[in-house]
Amino acid sequence: MRLKTPSSAGIGCCLIALAAIFGPMAPMANAQETSIMPITQAAENNDMATLRSLIAAGADLEARDDQGRTALLIATHRNAIAAAAALIDAGADVNARDHIGDSAFLYAGAEGRLEILRLTLKAGADLASTNRYGGTALIPAAHHGHAETVRELLATDIPIDHVNNLGWTALLEAVILGDGGKAHTEIVRLLVQAGASVNIADRDGVTPLQHAERSGYREIVQILSDPSLRP
Repeated sequence: MRLKTPSSAGIGCCLIALAAIFGPMAPMANAQETSIMPITQAAENNDMATLRSLIAAGADLEARDDQGRTALLIATHRNAIAAAAALIDAGADVNARDHIGDSAFLYAGAEGRLEILRLTLKAGADLASTNRYGGTALIPAAHHGHAETVRELLATDIPIDHVNNLGWTALLEAVILGDGGKAHTEIVRLLVQAGASVNIADRDGVTPLQHAERSGYREIVQILSDPSLRP
């Protein structure tokens, strides 16, 4: 007995009939594509529509990419403020670390991602947490010249005189690794006015003032030498 092969015309009629009953099929494919996209990839693409869909569908907010980064940390790398806000609002951990010890909070501080930093602070950032160099978020912020980030962190209870693995405080890094320009000068002023110790020396016994004098940073020397600026 031979089975009849349906004609293309017959198949077409069936598809038309099904479409009339159930509607177009294309959206199903789009939904499948969205459901299989990792939340980390959506963050990498800064694809807010997909990211929101994944969050609403209950995607694992702490899923990691091959570098150990969560979607939130990836969004922080991209300075994707809306994506970071959506993830934090959904409960993403602002202290989750990647393979090199960065968290969204630590990276935002180090790289001057000010708006995301503020979001992480409101969400319970661990102020005592340290990066792979043993430094708090304040130390690289001072090093990289992010004055507004330093100002924001100094409004918290972050340890101001924490010493990292190199033997440097935020004040020492601002002087040693800074360029003596406007941003680093302002950071030194902010740190001194907030109570940072001007007497903590590096491992060779050199103080921030002595480093500033050696580098010829006159305005920073004046700030470090003025006791009226200290609380």
